[in-house]
Formats: sequence, structure tokens, C-alpha cells
Amino acid sequence: MASSDGIRIPSRLPLLLTHEGVLLPGSTVRFSVDSPRNMHLVSQRLLRGTSLKSTIIGLIPNTRDPEHDTDDLPPLHKIGTAGIAVQVVGSNWPKPHFTLLITGLCRFSVSGLLKERPFVLAEVEQLDKLEQYTTPAPQGVTTDGGELGELSEKFYQTAVQLLGMLDMSVPVVAKFRRLLDSLPRETLPDVVASMIRTSNKEKLQVLDAVSLEDRFKTALSMLTRQIDGLNLLQKTRKKSPDNEKRVLSVRKGGVFPGRQFNVDEEDEDDGDDTSVLERKIHAANMPEAALRVCLKELKRLKKMPQSMPESALTRNYLDLMVELPWSKNTKDCLDIRSARTLLDNDHYAMEKLKRRVLEYLAVRQLKTSLKGPILCFVGPPGVGKTSVGRSIARTLGRGFHRIALGGVCDQSDIRGHRRTYVGSMPGRIINGLKTVAVNNPVFLLDEVDKLGKSLQGDPAAALLEVLDPEQNHSFTDHYLNVAFDLSQVLFIATANTTATIPPALLDRMEVLQVPGYTQEEKVEIAHRHLIRNQLEQHGLTPQQLHIPQDTTQAIISRYTREAGVRSLERKIGAICRAVAVKVAEGHRVAKTEASVPEGPLEQGDKAAAPPEMPIVIDHIALTDILGPPLFEMEVSERFILPGVALGLAWTPLGGEIMFVEASRMEGEGQLTLTGQLGDVMKESAHLAISWLRANAKTYQLTNMVGGPDPLEGTDIHLHFPAGAVTKDGPSAGVTIVTCLASLFSSRLVRSDVAMTGEITLRGLVLPVGGIKDKVLAAYRAGVKRVILPQRNQKDLEELPANVRADLDFVTAANLDEVLNAAFDGGFPGTDQAHTPPQLSSKL
Repeated sequence: MASSDGIRIPSRLPLLLTHEGVLLPGSTVRFSVDSPRNMHLVSQRLLRGTSLKSTIIGLIPNTRDPEHDTDDLPPLHKIGTAGIAVQVVGSNWPKPHFTLLITGLCRFSVSGLLKERPFVLAEVEQLDKLEQYTTPAPQGVTTDGGELGELSEKFYQTAVQLLGMLDMSVPVVAKFRRLLDSLPRETLPDVVASMIRTSNKEKLQVLDAVSLEDRFKTALSMLTRQIDGLNLLQKTRKKSPDNEKRVLSVRKGGVFPGRQFNVDEEDEDDGDDTSVLERKIHAANMPEAALRVCLKELKRLKKMPQSMPESALTRNYLDLMVELPWSKNTKDCLDIRSARTLLDNDHYAMEKLKRRVLEYLAVRQLKTSLKGPILCFVGPPGVGKTSVGRSIARTLGRGFHRIALGGVCDQSDIRGHRRTYVGSMPGRIINGLKTVAVNNPVFLLDEVDKLGKSLQGDPAAALLEVLDPEQNHSFTDHYLNVAFDLSQVLFIATANTTATIPPALLDRMEVLQVPGYTQEEKVEIAHRHLIRNQLEQHGLTPQQLHIPQDTTQAIISRYTREAGVRSLERKIGAICRAVAVKVAEGHRVAKTEASVPEGPLEQGDKAAAPPEMPIVIDHIALTDILGPPLFEMEVSERFILPGVALGLAWTPLGGEIMFVEASRMEGEGQLTLTGQLGDVMKESAHLAISWLRANAKTYQLTNMVGGPDPLEGTDIHLHFPAGAVTKDGPSAGVTIVTCLASLFSSRLVRSDVAMTGEITLRGLVLPVGGIKDKVLAAYRAGVKRVILPQRNQKDLEELPANVRADLDFVTAANLDEVLNAAFDGGFPGTDQAHTPPQLSSKL
């Protein structure tokens, strides 16, 4: 390697073909290697070699290595860089590759190729003196005089001028200064071009400049452009001591002024300046307390280097504070008439919810500084609670943001994380305000009854401050650590039941019950909204598909059994898909007929004719598309034996009918209860048995052999079907009494009667809840008479007028009245003279 001419590289070098990076002499660059020839070079030359000579390779830039060994080599770049591999790291993820750390030594030119496989080996000719990059320059020694000397001196002074504009506290800038003073002048163009940010094309120009004079000129133009860019940038900014020196960013081992300067990107670069951030803070119109915190954080940001991790955290915090809508709001649309029209167009029924929104608008007209109400819509799934919230936002002309709370079990989702934690973020409330960019949006807190609890805290407890009108004017998020006013936000929570909502949280909300729909309401909703939406989603028009009202009623009664309309919408979607197939086949047949010459049609062609439009869905087509009916009116079929009664139950999904069955056999007077019953329902069964035994003589109840004690020598089995479903509550008391009375008297209960109510040991009937949902369930099941506690008569006012007209309501104060109404012709032993009058339909 040594000769009289100085240090020499080997005359034969293996070539590493690179396409992305450019290695200049005197610089160190990482390269990723994954192509076949380059992989062979690393494994057979670098990893197996034992001498220093084996670690020297040649790098040919701007040449892509073929993906396969069998492919021909592309033309090689005429100038390359000899380098020494100082580190080799292998990895198998995401695919096998090597990462090489290579230090450039000198330039070379390729004289000829010796072999192409398994890696490229070439005869090379050295173009630079190798020792100039490895030997420090003696003090006072410069390049030869003349034009080259003037160029080197000008280049050195320009580099010093650039250093004067940079922050010497940055380690890369300090290294730049040391290299500038220690290396020979002829090596400076290569070193400077590798350290400042330049494109690969510009670095190739420096590499191709074999003449030292051309190399100085090429690198000098790069330095001059960087200095001009920084000078122009400083002129466009407000002069301040902190902006006189520009911190250079670090990228791939090089330095560059923030980003490659471009006059068109001046506005983007301005956004990174602390002075611009300070102007934004003052323009955000935030409260005085928040302003003081922001200015304090900004002062800390100016003092810390950008390389510190805390600098990015502080910057993110200030950016969030600036983006929050401290004083931005939208003007409410307070026209009650247009609001009523919009709500009626969006939703059918739901009169209570619409009336509450109109009341809010009316009060806002009279008093502008009204705090946002906190509403809670409670009802079964599919009745439109979430869509009503979106319609309310559109009616008011406000922004809308939905927060899904189902399964949330960390209070930080509500209050945010403290900034002391890595990866801290604000809570969903603050993030929502940032998203809508106004401080008076409509926030929908969806599924508030499904909040969880874990070791990370209770999010329901964190919501207490958010949903309290007396406290949320100063809501403090852990991330912000300053108060934010939520009093103008209209919060709407949705839930399926209030049983799982903590009492303290429930007390802060105005609960509005959203009951299930009647069959008539579902028909109206289907023809107003669901059919139109499904036609649009499936690319159909009303001229192609028509669903009559009697077909819609058949779908509702025989294919769905729900309080909402989600299953109904899915069934309509299934019909639309079936019709879409017919329409598409008709289009295909029409196109085929248009392309075939006229001629006699065969018999098989008639079956393929396009269907007549519109396609009307009748009951036969409904069965073909949806299959046999899923639900039948089975109430009358179950009442063929004594000991069966029909009760009403409430679930979070709406009301349900519930059969109670009883049988007796010879035994020892034991009572067996099945059907996965809760403790309260078991107690109701024991109450019913005790009351019937105490009044057996009065009602002529006997055991299997005619004895006066119904349980003497008799075992009773009481069963509630749907045994996989847990059942509990006191409202099945009257149903159990009626079922057992039917069993002991061997009389059938009326098949069109359903009942609900709690009983006492004295035979009184006490009120229960969920009357509206229960009555609607009975109405859907085809029941004609409903027996209710007398004290629940007030709940009948919430029922639709057509339901009150079609059903026969009997309000009972005691079990005598219940038994009289449940059996045809009354029940023996009851006082017929005191039978309460039935309600008229004018209710």
C-alpha cells in the first residue's frame, strides 16, 4: 500500500453499488445493503477477511444493483470512492440485509471489470493522495499560491462566515469548527460538502470534480447559497437576541439550517419560530391564568436547546394551548319554527326530546347567558338516541363531537395524563374541543352506562366535574393544568339503563326516557327514512323497487322483535340486495340482446327477460328473500292447559312478554323454581304460594285429590321459559298468583291477557316501573287486555293514542281484581260487585 508516491490503495477493489447515498473522501456514512451482489461482497470479503486490505472496498454511486445475479450490470459511474468498512451489522427483519458504516479514503476511476459474479471486482486507478485525509495540516501550511490559493482562502473564509451564523453549542457545529482548523485546505471541499445538507446530485458534482480547482468552485457555490439563505431568513424575521444565531439541525450525520432554504417555504419555517408562537399565544385570547402559564413555558422553551427532549414536550404543550378555542364560539340558530321543522324531518315521534330542545331554544331567546343543559337519553338500542344528538347540533348550528365511553376504565381518558409521564396526552374532552375548534359544541357522551373501573381510577367519578353545571366552568385537565370553561358546552349522554350509572353521576343529568317504537311508528319510520336510505346505499331508485305498507308490517311483526329499528333496517337491506341482483341481471340481458342480431327467440330466452319495473315486494317475495317467518303469534297456542299465564318484563333492550308455567305432581308439598331466577323473584313465588294457601277455601282451590290445602301431598314446579336468561324483580308477582290459581282451580287463563305488578302477603298490588315498554311489548305480541297496578294508571298517559285505543286496560288494587280480569267469567270467590270499571279509550 506504500510507495514513493505515498500511500496507495489496492489496484483491485470489490465494488459496492449504491443508489441513494454518496460517500465523499473524509466522511463517514451508513449504507444499507440487501441486493444479491452487495450481500455476497459483504459475506465473502468483509466478514471472511482477516487483513486490513480486505476491509477496503470501492463505492460506486448513482448505480442501482440488479435485483438478480443473472441480470446484466448497468453502466457504472465513472468515479467512485475507496472506503474502509469500520462496522458491519446484519439483520433478518424485515428481510435479510447488512448495515455498513464506511469511511471514505480517496477517489478512484474504474479501469476495467475483472468479474461480475458473485460480486463486482474491478481494476481501479487512484486519483487522490490518501495521506491528505489522514494527516493533520502543519500550522501555517496552505495550498500553493496563484488562483488555487485564492480559491482555498476564499473558501476557508466563507466557511468561517457560515460558522459565525451557527450555534456553537451544537456538537456537530463544534466538530465542524475543529475540522476546519485541523485538516489541510485541499480536503475542505469534500468535508464541507458532506456535512452541510445538499442533494445527492450536488455531492456527485463534488465527487466528479477531480481537479482541485473545480472542487473548490463547486463546494464554494454550496456554501454561498447556504449563507444567502440564512441572511434572507434573518431579514424577514423580527430581530431579537435569540434569533441572531440559528441552531443547525442534525440529519444523517450532517448539519443544515433548519431545512434546506426555500423562499416559498418561508411561512412554513416561520411557524417554528418562538416569536411566532408568542404572537399566537397573545392572539389566542385565553384567560389571564392560562396566559401566564403559557408565557412562563415559552420563556423556558427559549432557554433550552432544541436537542433536549423536554423542548419537544413543551412545544407540544404550547401548540395545544394555542389551538384550544378559548374564546371561539358559534352563534346559535334560535328560530323555533325552523328548528321544529328540521327535527320533524330528521326523526319521527320522540316528542319529549323535541319539546326539550325547543324549550332550550326559547329560553336562549329570552336569556343569552344560559348554561348548557346536561341531558341523558335513556332507552333501548336502535331507537335513535345518538342520531337525535347529531340532529340537535345541526338544529342549533353548533359543532358536534361524539365520545364513545363504552368500556373506558381509565380516568385519564377524561382528565388526561400529567405532563410528567412519557407519552402524556390531554383527555378526550380537551381533545374534542381542539377538534371542533369552538367552545360551545354539542358533546355526545355515548354509552355512559357502560363505563368501567380499574386500578387506573374511575372514569365515572372524573365525569362528575364535567357534567356538573356548578363546576364545569373551571374544568381542569391534568395535561393542561389550567381551568377551561365547559359551561357553554351542551352535553348529551346516552344509556340503555340507569341501573349501572352511579347515583352521584345520574343526579347531575336530566334524564329523558326514549321508549321503543310502536308498530305504526316503525312503519312510518321505514317509509320516511329507512327504505329511502337503503335504496340510496344499494344504488336503487323508487322506480326500481316498491315495498308496500302491508309488506313492511309483515317484516316488523314476523321477522323482527325489537324496540328499535336496526333489525328492520337490516331486513330492508337484504331485500334491496336481492332486488339489486335482479336489476343487474336484467341490465346484462338487455345488453346481450342489443348486441345479438334480431332473430327468433327460443323458449329459454323468455325466462331471462328483464323484470318489470318497479319490482313490488309482496308476501310471497318476502318469504323467498327473507325465508320463513322468525316469529309467530304464539300467545293463544300456549294456553291449552291450566297453569300458564303471560307476564310482562322490562329489559335494557325494551319490554318483553314472559310466560310462566306451573305443574303439580304427588309429593311432599315442595316448591321447585327453575328458569335462572333472582332472589326477589323467588320471594315473589313464595309470597304467591302463601297467599293462595291462606285463601284456598275462599277461592275453592284444591290439591290433586280434592283436599282444601293445595300443597298437601302435592309438589309444585314453577318454570319461567328462556332459562338461559337471568330474571329478577318483583313485577312477576301477579303473574305467578294467576298461574298457580289456574293450576289449583283447573281453569284456563285468558290467552289475550298479560299482566304485571308486585304483590304483598295481604293480597295488595303495588306499582312497578317500565310500564310503557311493557305495554308496547304486549301490543306487539297481539295481547288485547293488560292488567296493571292501580297506582300505575298515571303512566298510561305516556302511551300513544292508538295503543290506548286498541288495548283494554284493567287497573287492579288487589289480587281479587286481578283474578277476575284474568279468567273468563271472573273467578270463584271474588266479589263481583266491587269489580273496578275498566278504562275507556279516551285516555
